[in-house]
Amino acid sequence: MKEVETKKEIEKEEISDIEIFDESTNKFYKLIYTKTWPTVQISGIQMHRIKECDPKRDTILKLRALGKIYGRVLDTCCGLGYTSILAARKKGVKEVFTFEKDKNIIKIARMNEFSKELFENAKIKLSIGDIFIEIKKFPNEFFNIIIHDPPTYSLAPELYSKEFYKELFRVLKWNGKIFHYIGNFRSNRAKRILKGVLKRLREAGFYKIKKVKSAHGLLIIKF
Repeated sequence: MKEVETKKEIEKEEISDIEIFDESTNKFYKLIYTKTWPTVQISGIQMHRIKECDPKRDTILKLRALGKIYGRVLDTCCGLGYTSILAARKKGVKEVFTFEKDKNIIKIARMNEFSKELFENAKIKLSIGDIFIEIKKFPNEFFNIIIHDPPTYSLAPELYSKEFYKELFRVLKWNGKIFHYIGNFRSNRAKRILKGVLKRLREAGFYKIKKVKSAHGLLIIKF
């Protein structure tokens, strides 16, 4: 038993030791150990739920909210790649396109053993770039499924904008589905942004929108 516990402590220490400080952006990146998959913390802000949930479960719930996942998938914000990895494992999925504009996150992902498939699965098309710009390069009705899990609103308000939602509408096939992560609907932060998000989604053309409380987000259908 002691040997197993020691091994776990060593693994925990190794994961926690993955850190990057970028002087150009003054941001500090650190891989944070959890009971399943690690998350990454950027200057104190964590990319996954880790209190009442863990990063693996968090990712599973987001994908489960969409039901059947198939065809071409867009994962707007790659992060450590967990969403793209689990989506690409689905038999009905042909390709997963994903974008990450922060090169430091990609460096962290390359050092994270749980992100290996992001770089090894041929279905996954990873690009370094800003999805707000890159989405304009895709043709109309290109994707069957979109997973939109953006940074918090204060860090990337453009990814909650009407302009961006109109692009999501344009590239999504009819009857296609989007999962849009918002956050815990009981939190003040989520309450503050939800009203505006719903208004802008409707202005962009989306009318079939449902709260998925277990996944802290919205299921949106182009109908």
